[in-house]
Amino acid sequence: MGNCWFRGISYVNRVSSTAKSETPKIQSPSERDRSDESRLPSNAREVEAMRLDSAARNPLTAFSFEELRKVTNGFRQDSLIGGGGFGRVYKGAVGTGEPLQVAVKVHDGDNSFQGHREWLAEVIFLGHLSHPNLVKLVGYCCEDDHRVLVYEYMPLGSVESHLFSRVMAPLPWATRMKIALGAARGLAFLHEAEKPVIYRDFKTSNILLDYEFNSKLSDFGLAKDGPVGDMSHVSTRIMGTYGYAAPEYIMTGHLTAMSDVYSYGVVLLELVTGRKSLDKSRPVREQTLTDWALPMLTHKKKVLAIVDPRIGFDDYPVRSVQKAAMLAYHCLNRNPKARPLMRDIVASLEPLQQPPLLPDDHTPSGS
Repeated sequence: MGNCWFRGISYVNRVSSTAKSETPKIQSPSERDRSDESRLPSNAREVEAMRLDSAARNPLTAFSFEELRKVTNGFRQDSLIGGGGFGRVYKGAVGTGEPLQVAVKVHDGDNSFQGHREWLAEVIFLGHLSHPNLVKLVGYCCEDDHRVLVYEYMPLGSVESHLFSRVMAPLPWATRMKIALGAARGLAFLHEAEKPVIYRDFKTSNILLDYEFNSKLSDFGLAKDGPVGDMSHVSTRIMGTYGYAAPEYIMTGHLTAMSDVYSYGVVLLELVTGRKSLDKSRPVREQTLTDWALPMLTHKKKVLAIVDPRIGFDDYPVRSVQKAAMLAYHCLNRNPKARPLMRDIVASLEPLQQPPLLPDDHTPSGS
């Protein structure tokens, strides 16, 4: 496995987004040689050859574009379930007997070199990695100008769509901690893989949910092989999302697993507060979540004032909130070496788990 196909090529990529995500993206300026395009696969046979070179473990189906047209009912509007800068996502079903529900992510809106590289990164990484907290890649299409990814269907969508929705019921505290633990396990798996992987774009829109609110990391377009041997970091162009990216990474371009830990701290803070990492609609001092919340995270009483007000005071354990807040505080340490490892974050979150109440089943206490 690995980014063997990145060697010798100036890596440029586009940050993916969701249709409703308004958080600004980070992308450092770059130049590239047009000859690099010829090194990228142009058909399924070349993709499979590249997957074999990278020690791919997961069998993937190479779909024709016509097959995917059929499973999505001709990419009809009523099959559309999402979209963003990368293109559109359609719901479909593949296979005979009991068809498997899938999400079909069409990159046809972006046939650029950058879009192709992002598409290929997902095929390589998800074609090698397998874990309950990573979304499963079923297959892909690489035909003419069509670049499509076919994932397992995640029926509850993204954490972002639930956490910041004005129409959905607020997520109960127990469900938020379940989501936090699942996402932490996914990152811990990546960081401790045989060849460590840095996710690089950890945010609520990239965490998807199944029917039981189990969280799975998706969108590996920006993922990078982590440092090996005596290397302390990976030097790379700065890519990511403002509000989530670690400050030292933005300043230097030096990428480490601790960059993901910082991003995790931001997401944990979003789960605690119900606020977005960046929100221009709020007063100036409250627009950046970390700047606003950080001074209160270590105060046992003050931290209770920043808990999502949609969660009733009687509906969360105070000690659980305080421990989650302290964990976020450590993840957001300005010194990356002082941040906890993801496996230690998992260990800290496990005692905070309760039988989760799903939003539809949740009734405020006293009612």
